[in-house]
Amino acid sequence: MRKYLSYGMVGGSLNAFIGAVHRVGAAFESIATLSAGCFSTDSGRNRACGEFYRLDSERVYDDYIQMAKAEAARADGIDYVVIAAPNNVHYPVAKAFLENGIPVFCEKPLCFEIAQAEELKRIADEKGLPFCVNYSYTGNVMVKEARELIRQGYIGRVINVNAEYLQEYLVDDIGKGDQTMNTLSSWRKNPEVAGASNCVGDIGSHIENTVAYMTGLKLKRVTAVLDNFGQLLDLNANMLVEFEGGAHGVFCSSQVCVGHMNGLTVRIFGTEGAIEWVQENPNVLMVTKKGQPMQIYHRGMAYISPKAAAFSRLPTGHPEGVYEAFANMYTAWNRALLKRINGEKLTAEDLDFPNLNDGIAGVRFIQAAVKSSKAGGIWTEV
Repeated sequence: MRKYLSYGMVGGSLNAFIGAVHRVGAAFESIATLSAGCFSTDSGRNRACGEFYRLDSERVYDDYIQMAKAEAARADGIDYVVIAAPNNVHYPVAKAFLENGIPVFCEKPLCFEIAQAEELKRIADEKGLPFCVNYSYTGNVMVKEARELIRQGYIGRVINVNAEYLQEYLVDDIGKGDQTMNTLSSWRKNPEVAGASNCVGDIGSHIENTVAYMTGLKLKRVTAVLDNFGQLLDLNANMLVEFEGGAHGVFCSSQVCVGHMNGLTVRIFGTEGAIEWVQENPNVLMVTKKGQPMQIYHRGMAYISPKAAAFSRLPTGHPEGVYEAFANMYTAWNRALLKRINGEKLTAEDLDFPNLNDGIAGVRFIQAAVKSSKAGGIWTEV
């Protein structure tokens, strides 16, 4: 019976922010070991990353197609690949590994086009391969607790949603054309690399997924106004949304809101109460029952539901954050893969990670928001 996994990575070289977060998250429980990679199109950076992680030089590949074929042919080949590269290569890299029978853990957004997303799902379904899309905030314990409370009907029927993701780090790019004052995001504002959207694709997509995860609601249509402020892609977005079943909401994502660093805040309003979660204070959940004072739920306490508490890593009062959220994604993913490899039956709880359906929903949301804005903010089906 297998107890451990090995994985490979495409993208995420030593100087890349997100690659390091993935590697730390995957290493939390020592279930999975990095064994292969194609970390950069720059040969020197690629080799340097492989050497830093003490990989066999034969398993540091010049391109992802070579990597997918070679690893699929090895008796000790990787059990899955992590795609930590920019948006424009998510689709071709994922497709190459799926076609070679290798499960995929992919950064969001899944790809550029709805047809591409649906093709990846078709291939994964035909081959019976697991696929995770990294909407990492669903790994937070208190996001899972919010989901359980809403599932149990604690706040009644959801009737309204208010969610925002506010940052300020691109405010100096207003009116600068295709120039950027922040090299971290130079590729995010390039349509050839980022796709149809910068702000909605990068952070607005987290709003859509976090709300969907908490509430179970699916978006029906959206009316959006995206502001480019002289850039090729959006830096700011405001939208009204309608969910299947009739609930409505307001989504706002921005990279030009002075005073806000990484402000994902989700407020869910029901007929019997309300729930609020703030990413910058991720270990608490604010819960209010109709006619009662607000309660503050703390991660790690005995009153937290068993399904959420199972992902808590430290005693209450010791803060958990982004690394732990990534680790929780990998915990669920790695354990599900091991059960699959060992021929064990998978339950719904085993599959508590965003899948291709979530990835497709994200692509549909981004496309609808861009289409709506270009048409003057008209209601657009998702």
